[in-house]
Amino acid sequence: MAAALLAVACAAFAAPDLSALTREVEATERAFARSMALRDHAAFTSMLSEQALFFDGKAVLRGRAAVAAGWKPLFEAAAAPFSWEPDRVEVLDDGTLALSTGPVRDAQGRVIARFNSIWRREASGVWRIVFDKGQPADR
Repeated sequence: MAAALLAVACAAFAAPDLSALTREVEATERAFARSMALRDHAAFTSMLSEQALFFDGKAVLRGRAAVAAGWKPLFEAAAAPFSWEPDRVEVLDDGTLALSTGPVRDAQGRVIARFNSIWRREASGVWRIVFDKGQPADR
């Protein structure tokens, strides 16, 4: 009995599977980008943390509602003004936070910037974006 309890306790504190979590974050980032391509503002908003901070030029959009409102105009045209995809994802050893980064392309497919996003794994296991900041493409 003691051995069984010890095994359960050890399993509870086992290191997370970083490869699996990395794949989850990459898939989540791709779904986030797909929300823009599909013009689905509701899907975009659903992936935002309540505490999300998006750096929008010189301003900072604070909170899910502000980010959703600030990005809403980008969803109004028939075609997406830009697209993005992750080319690197790193997850903390404890599996709670992750960085995704990759190129941002204009509507013609030219690289115009690089995005940097921080994702947090919520208690439910769902990844939500908490920070997003772009940078010029030449960095």
